Amino acid sequence: MQIPFVKMQGAGNDFIVVNNLELKMSAAELSDLAKGACRPRLSLGADAVMAVDKAQNGGDFRMRFFNADGSEAEMCGNGARCIARYAYEKNLAPKNMVMETLAGEVLAWRLSQASYKVQLNPVTKFLVKEFEGKIVYYVELGDPAIPHLVMPMTDLAKKDLNNLRELAQKLRYWDELPKGANVNFYDNKAEVIVRTYERGVEDFTLACGTGSASVAYVVKQIEKNAENPVALTVLGGKLAVEVQNEQLFLTGPATWIAEGNLSEEALH
Repeated sequence: MQIPFVKMQGAGNDFIVVNNLELKMSAAELSDLAKGACRPRLSLGADAVMAVDKAQNGGDFRMRFFNADGSEAEMCGNGARCIARYAYEKNLAPKNMVMETLAGEVLAWRLSQASYKVQLNPVTKFLVKEFEGKIVYYVELGDPAIPHLVMPMTDLAKKDLNNLRELAQKLRYWDELPKGANVNFYDNKAEVIVRTYERGVEDFTLACGTGSASVAYVVKQIEKNAENPVALTVLGGKLAVEVQNEQLFLTGPATWIAEGNLSEEALH
């Protein structure tokens, strides 16, 4: 079986994108596809598999998102930009589109060939918590929620991620959070620097769109006069997030890397 795909990346988050309107794969099959194809070196390698599926509530299409471990996630901000470009270039959606996700509707706009803007799921919960004597912010986007923890950290750009991994894992599996959470460290000096440890990937990634948006929201809650859009620097590049009350708009790249067919051998 040959599976047509496009490899894409948004600020360093890389994805294998497929058209499930044609493939008609079940959730279990898409999960297996992610577990097989996302393996670095052994297969194509990616952070996740995304699938364009049939809309259920009047949108242009439904976005399915499967992490490298096979778990289905609610949504992904960087992925939303990439799948929006895929849908537009494959004539599956117009320039301005509505995609359905497990966390609710997401709007997307084509700004240029490789730049897209998405209106993310709104902030539905914002809490200030304490973890091991340090302030940490809890942000949920959409319903059911995409959970994010946001922790300020001085001199973040100089820190070795290997030395942050233990703290990130403790926060990711914090027993106060039944679903766990994505973990975002940030430093807001001359620029907002973000490092995100993602659920499902279970490691730091080059970028996380909803994580960066959660950081931007926290920055605006703490500093009402902070610039808007908030400019963020992630390991994979630059992102911008406009904060309008609880509404978040994420702008960034959607890069088309390669197109081809996955063989059966790539999945085992």
